[in-house]
Amino acid sequence: MRMVGRVVAVLAVALLLVLPLHAQVTVTARLDSLQMFVGQQDGLELEVSMPAGKNLQLPALKKGMEIVPDVEIVDVGAPDTVRMNDGKQLQVTQRYVITAWDSSFYYLPPMQVMVDSTVYESKPLALKVYTLDVDTLNAEVFFPPRNIQELPFSWDDWKQIAYSLLAILPLVALIVAMSMLIKKGKPIFRIIRRKKKIPAHQVAISEIERIKAQRTWAQEDSKEYYTLLTDALRTYIQERYSFSAMEMTSSEIIERLTQDGDQKSLDELREIFRTADLVKFAKWSTQINENDANLVAALQYVNETKVEEDANAKTEPEVVKETDKQRQLQVIVMRVIIVISAIVIAFILGTVVWRLYDMFA
Repeated sequence: MRMVGRVVAVLAVALLLVLPLHAQVTVTARLDSLQMFVGQQDGLELEVSMPAGKNLQLPALKKGMEIVPDVEIVDVGAPDTVRMNDGKQLQVTQRYVITAWDSSFYYLPPMQVMVDSTVYESKPLALKVYTLDVDTLNAEVFFPPRNIQELPFSWDDWKQIAYSLLAILPLVALIVAMSMLIKKGKPIFRIIRRKKKIPAHQVAISEIERIKAQRTWAQEDSKEYYTLLTDALRTYIQERYSFSAMEMTSSEIIERLTQDGDQKSLDELREIFRTADLVKFAKWSTQINENDANLVAALQYVNETKVEEDANAKTEPEVVKETDKQRQLQVIVMRVIIVISAIVIAFILGTVVWRLYDMFA
């Protein structure tokens, strides 16, 4: 008897040691609803609890397969894993969406999973599928399809398209403007500096002083000397009295100035022009002291007839001419702007087309 008791005790201990190992893996299957109508969808959830570190193989069920005849899998979700007991235990949940195409009472067999090399099963399930009630008394009565309803206009559906098309307009205008600038060779912008206009008498005095500094060649080339001197006086007279002195003869200038000029100043100017005409056209020879006297007379004439500078005179804009390198750089910039604008327009139009397709498809 003692020997039998010892054997029973050993078997009991072994059973207690083996059972927990198998009890660590549990497989549970459940339905969201145990009954449904034909064509409806129901959720089937498979839950596996297992020790961490083991290899799990779920049932090879795919979308479109049938669990049993007329019970089809509509969708297969992604497995969801949760760690428990400080990561020692894993709980894996797999959801399926099923439907049935005929009214019946269905027996869903146990779902099998494999953990390492051992197969585990869930309990079987039962699903009751009902058919829809049909009015058999009025089977000959059919209802025609309803007419297509026109939905009311909604600004919320169209405002994104309208704003997108409006955003294209300035980009199109920018591309056209840049293309015309490139075609005509015009820059995007011009550098403009504003400078104060130099009074005519200051310009004339500076030019006469420059001629004076070159008096060493005045006797050797009297014609060039008097040409420069009379041109400086003509430019001054043209700016000072506002008539085209550069295109008039000496006598015409004197006659024009006689109307409102000082006679003493005109006598000095007349003498300068007379000497200049003799030198240029009659090959008259002059002495160095005569040249100096005419130069001094020219300075004196400018000082006597000058108009003092206006302190409130406005500055005049001056356009700075661009170099070839700057022009090429501006053309490159304009072409880059055109390409970027075209890409943005294409993207906006693509968005509009997709939006319209989504609305009317």
